[in-house]
Amino acid sequence: MITTKQRAYLRALGNALEPLMQIGKEGLSENSYKAIEGLLEARELIKINVLKNCELSPKEVMQEICTQLNADPVQVIGYKIILFRKSSKKNFKHIELI
Repeated sequence: MITTKQRAYLRALGNALEPLMQIGKEGLSENSYKAIEGLLEARELIKINVLKNCELSPKEVMQEICTQLNADPVQVIGYKIILFRKSSKKNFKHIELI
């Protein structure tokens, strides 16, 4: 679990990110979870765009992903969500949380 200060720091980093993935009318499938898992391992902090034709709201999508992949929610703004999970890779430049 991340603290409020850590979340604020991650929000600041996440503002500059471009969305790496889109979730549309198909919603969250096994392939979506696998892709998000790979992105979190590779980058730790990711931004996802939830399309307007998705049956779930962006907050519901964020909750589902965080529950399934043990990620920390950072922010939901409109149809964009930002997620964080520390990578298990060694020899990787991890995001230093204060």
